[in-house]
Amino acid sequence: MNGLALGLVLTAAVLHATWNILAKRASAGSPFIWLTFAISTTLYAPFALAVILLWPRPVTPIDIAFIVGNGILHMIYFIVLQRGYRLGDLSVVYPLARGTGPLLSSIAAVIFLGERPSPIATTGIIVIVVGVFLASGFHRMRDAKARASVFYGLATGVSIAIYTLWDKHAMAALGMSAILYDWGGNVVRFALMTPVAVRRWDEVRSAYRDHRFEAVGIAVLSPLAYLLVLWALTWTPVTFVAPARELSIMFGTFFGIVIFKERDRAHQRLIAAALMLVGIVALAHG
Repeated sequence: MNGLALGLVLTAAVLHATWNILAKRASAGSPFIWLTFAISTTLYAPFALAVILLWPRPVTPIDIAFIVGNGILHMIYFIVLQRGYRLGDLSVVYPLARGTGPLLSSIAAVIFLGERPSPIATTGIIVIVVGVFLASGFHRMRDAKARASVFYGLATGVSIAIYTLWDKHAMAALGMSAILYDWGGNVVRFALMTPVAVRRWDEVRSAYRDHRFEAVGIAVLSPLAYLLVLWALTWTPVTFVAPARELSIMFGTFFGIVIFKERDRAHQRLIAAALMLVGIVALAHG
């Protein structure tokens, strides 16, 4: 994994952890999610228009199909994640989601895409995943809230694995523009959720009044973080990019301890973060 790809992915990890903290603070439902899509679609429209006017490659029907698929898959991801934050704990949902995502996508990339990571890179993948699961403390979860946290964390991880492989094909095999691809997917998400927003307009207004800072933050940071990942996927194997992205849990652990004062199992979480650092070093050298 070269330095540029690693830099893009690590920057994306910081941005990803940041917008997930904002999502947890909002802990809102579909009207809030629609609001973030609406803001994001508007903010990134000029960049998408520039790509449409300047990009030498025309948009094909297969491109449109992949953009629609991107919109649907990421919408499911957002809904499941936000529901997990409403019913569970950030310190469980987030690491489980970020741990199962790379594990499943890396296995699928080996089986279906023919990727063959080196032994050192494979070791790095395993160490990162072990660190993420250790950070979650899932083995100590017994009550209803904990079970909901684990369920939605795992469900989010499955959705991450699916959309990672889908997006890898769009970037590497089809050669699509990352900006146009992500913005187009956001337009699809915005359109699909608009009927829900119209029926629950009072809740949309309430979400804007109470959580507009979080909505704007997510609208800016979420697409930006994923654009960095899409660019890295253009020339870097999924088995490298997917696990490296999950170092966002290291930043999320730090933010959780410092910002949300989550002192419970802080020592265990710091050990997990150290394991993930070792994993990323192995991944970079592999």
